[in-house]
Amino acid sequence: MALETEAAMGVVAPRKKLHGRAFYESIGSPKYMLAPMVDQSEFAWRMLSRSFMPESERKTILAYTPMFHARLYHETQKYRDQHFQATRPGDAEKKPWLDGNPEIDRPLFVQFCANDPQHLLKAAKMVAPYCDAVDLNLGCPQGIAKKGHYGSFLQEDQELIFKLINILHENLDIPVTAKIRILETKEATLKYAKNVLAAGASILTVHGRRREQKGHLTGVADWEMIRFLRDNLPAETVLFANGNILEHGDIERCLEATGADGVMSAEGNLSNPGIFAPDPPVGFEGPEFWRGKDGKGGWRVDAVFRRYLDILYRYVRNEEPPVRKPLFVPGMDRGWLEEGSSPVFEEKKYEGSAKRKAGTELNPNYSALQGHMFHMLRHFVTRHHDVRNALAKARSQDIEQFEVICQMVERKVAEGILEYERTDGKSVDDPEGDEKLREKIESGVETSAGAILQCRRPWWVVQPIIRPLPSEAMAKGAIQPNKKEKKRMAEEQGQRNGDGPKKVKENGDATEEKAELAQATNALKKERKKKERKKKEKRNCVPGRIRTDVFRLL
Repeated sequence: MALETEAAMGVVAPRKKLHGRAFYESIGSPKYMLAPMVDQSEFAWRMLSRSFMPESERKTILAYTPMFHARLYHETQKYRDQHFQATRPGDAEKKPWLDGNPEIDRPLFVQFCANDPQHLLKAAKMVAPYCDAVDLNLGCPQGIAKKGHYGSFLQEDQELIFKLINILHENLDIPVTAKIRILETKEATLKYAKNVLAAGASILTVHGRRREQKGHLTGVADWEMIRFLRDNLPAETVLFANGNILEHGDIERCLEATGADGVMSAEGNLSNPGIFAPDPPVGFEGPEFWRGKDGKGGWRVDAVFRRYLDILYRYVRNEEPPVRKPLFVPGMDRGWLEEGSSPVFEEKKYEGSAKRKAGTELNPNYSALQGHMFHMLRHFVTRHHDVRNALAKARSQDIEQFEVICQMVERKVAEGILEYERTDGKSVDDPEGDEKLREKIESGVETSAGAILQCRRPWWVVQPIIRPLPSEAMAKGAIQPNKKEKKRMAEEQGQRNGDGPKKVKENGDATEEKAELAQATNALKKERKKKERKKKEKRNCVPGRIRTDVFRLL
């Protein structure tokens, strides 16, 4: 009877704790990993990502929660309620609801960031009944992680990393896993990985980028480094690879190149939640999947938008979605396009206690909605600014507003497909742009042009966002070289001019290129100081604010 009650509550009955490959096999040996993403790998998005797989294969996707802050999680009830909803608030019976529900949201790993072993253990014990493992974030490269001393900014303190993992390994009823980034050398990365495994991690996920590779400096992940770990770690080590997954075909390429057991996708999944599912066979696409005359295709943005909203209706709001007209495909009646007017988005203003609509309190599944739509519709909104503006004004908790935006998207997709058919595909052709991309590829320089040509689809199809390589971003002025990079560039320029590295070093300002670089850098510094001075003046002029510098003089 006790076991039946526990099962009804979604709590897994105590069982022998498995480790390493035995544990991995016990959850079905999944090879697709939906990455932990701050405020973006919430329940509804996990459900959406799984929905593209056949029902029998949905457990081949191992999903991670967003990264949670361990101390805040175990100390603050409000933080727990807003980030992890395993049961309904106020439900005395504690029946499974969303996060970690054994019927629909497994396998699931809960990820924490932490720098205190006791805080981590207390938080992990609170989620252990509702997940398959607890993962330690050792990869976050953002400034907030540096300020809070967690994520990748722990990698210099290997002793603390060992303690964080080991305390869970020794005291938690479920396994502990970890996600790291590579270091400067293969040897250092291997030593790091061995420390994580020795501490008790059952699974090691390796992001093939270093800590500084973020934003415009993201660049390409190093699969060779992950292969080096695969070849030099014990054969029983369960290894997941992360990085460079732009489309479904990259998954098998990554598995082959790295020898990893599974592949994790983050940004690729945000652009295309169906990335883990292969394209349907030709002739079996259905209305949700569009295939062009060149054979390339993808999931339609209006179809994915609908799926996402349907999940919010059914699971979060516990109600059926509204009845909608079928997705438009060529050959269907187009009277609604020719006669009807386009849906009009109306911005709503909320005041006081009415700011949040009854029954739709802000929770992770609503708060993430707007960000997800901007990411998934990135290529769409660059063309359709009215949809972009509507998304910007929409309230995440107001699903009815997003229903209107979905209708706007559906109409534009229908118009785009009709124009494509009318022009025999020429409406999306860009011969001049394609030629420029091919010229870049043929020039032999490192470029993202090949990825753009390979992955590009019409704007009504979900597709990856291709970041420019660091060298391309630097050439456009999006990033500025640091001192080390400036020195290297000057030496290379000197070698091209017939001067050796030594001469360039001795005559650092002799070349015109270096002089121009120095001039640009100085101008940038002056502009930055000017902006900082204006900000300071503005702060000091705020009414009611005490001028502490003047106060000290008095």
